[in-house]
Amino acid sequence: MDSPTALFDSYESDFKQIVNSIREKLEGGGQDVQGEQRKAALRRVEMELDEADEMVSQMEIEIQGIPQSLRPSYQTRIKASKADLQRYKKLSKEAHTQLSRSELLTRPGMASPSSDEPYGGSASDRTRLLQGTTLLEDGSRRLQESQRIALETEEQGAGILRSLRGQREQIQNSRDTLNRADTSIDRASVTLKKMIRRMYQQRVVTAAIIAVLVILILVILYFKLVR
Repeated sequence: MDSPTALFDSYESDFKQIVNSIREKLEGGGQDVQGEQRKAALRRVEMELDEADEMVSQMEIEIQGIPQSLRPSYQTRIKASKADLQRYKKLSKEAHTQLSRSELLTRPGMASPSSDEPYGGSASDRTRLLQGTTLLEDGSRRLQESQRIALETEEQGAGILRSLRGQREQIQNSRDTLNRADTSIDRASVTLKKMIRRMYQQRVVTAAIIAVLVILILVILYFKLVR
């Protein structure tokens, strides 16, 4: 029989592999890549973050089937996994922001800084840069809001699963109670049938005794009166 923690351990192992891949792209050699390769790496990071998020959700589902005596240590492991996931989500957003700013600064037509204009570039370039920064900040806020909603939805889903599990246990208990009641009813029915059968047997015996007594009385009367 499989261990009740086998699936949890499997999902956790997959999560760690995905996190290691993300770490390499964001903190390892992958962060030195620039241009289109960097964009592709960050897109891959986003997909891997979604996969890691799914692994955490599966771990939360599986922990419901783990015995209560073992559950605290596994809950601690889930919290650690969530902390790692949030950390790399934050690093991913920062990497996207840095890449977008770098693209804005290196866009063709941007004037090089001069001693007279410490911020460099023309007014229109600076305006576009500010607009781009504003858009990035808006996008970051939207992303944070989306993540918050996703986390709330995830928590609600886990709560629903816990509720469904409790209802399933109640239904199982009710079914067991009904089965026991059916068994008791069957036994009572068998007992009643035996009692009814014995009652009929006693009636037959009583009727036979009465018949014998009547016959004896008639015989006695016959001999008394006739002879």
